[in-house]
This record gives sequence, C-alpha cells and structure tokens, in this order.
Amino acid sequence: MTKRIVLRFPSQIVDKPLLYHLVKDFGLMVNVLKANVNPRKEGFMVMELSGETSSYDQGIDFLKKQGVTVEKLAEDIVRDVDRCTHCGHCTSLCPVGALYIIRPSMEVAFDEEKCIVCGLCLKACPVKAIELNFNGR
Repeated sequence: MTKRIVLRFPSQIVDKPLLYHLVKDFGLMVNVLKANVNPRKEGFMVMELSGETSSYDQGIDFLKKQGVTVEKLAEDIVRDVDRCTHCGHCTSLCPVGALYIIRPSMEVAFDEEKCIVCGLCLKACPVKAIELNFNGR
C-alpha cells in the first residue's frame, strides 16, 4: 500500500526522529515530497508512505500517539486543458517532470501521479491554466 499523507507536528516534537522509527520499527518506505520543519514551530510534511497494510496502520498509530496530526493529502494540481496555450513555461520549473512536452506535437501534458504539489507551476503559468484544488481547509 502507498498513500500520500500530510503530517503536522506540534513544536514540542519537531526534534524527534519519527521518520527513523517509521522505517526502522515498522519497515515502511518514506518519500518526503515537501517539508517545512523548524525548531520551536509547527512542522509540516507531505510524504508518500509505503508498506504492508498492517505495518502502515501501526506506523500511523505510532505517529498519532506521538502527537502528530495525520491527514490524507487533500490538495492537488488541476490543469485547464482548454485554457492552456502549451507555452511550456510550467515544464521548465517542474522538479519531478509531472509537466512535460509531448513531441513532435509540442503539447504540454500532465502526469498527476508524479506531481508533488510544490506549486511552482502555478506561478509560472502566464494564462493561469493551472490551479490548486484544495479539498478541506
């Protein structure tokens, strides 16, 4: 099982080795997609967490017992194909290749599975054909 999740850490636990325990104690694979963790402040992390279902559930329970808020990733990038002019600006900034140019047609394509919701493409698009879809907060 692989899921994309959002972790929010209270300031008193940002210095604990929680990811280490997910890997070592529960045998989970961690892929950090985006993070902002500062001492004495709340931490925020978007990650993919993979492993056996029972290990995954145990790892999530562990995080919650430590005081971490665990949420399903509820934001994603949405591209308005009708509005897109296929200029390619977004493709030059996408760090994971989720936005790319199809050759020889030179059309911009979007692979949602690769997207890490970094938001760089939002700023790059001159016609605002890319939006952040945030379900929840």
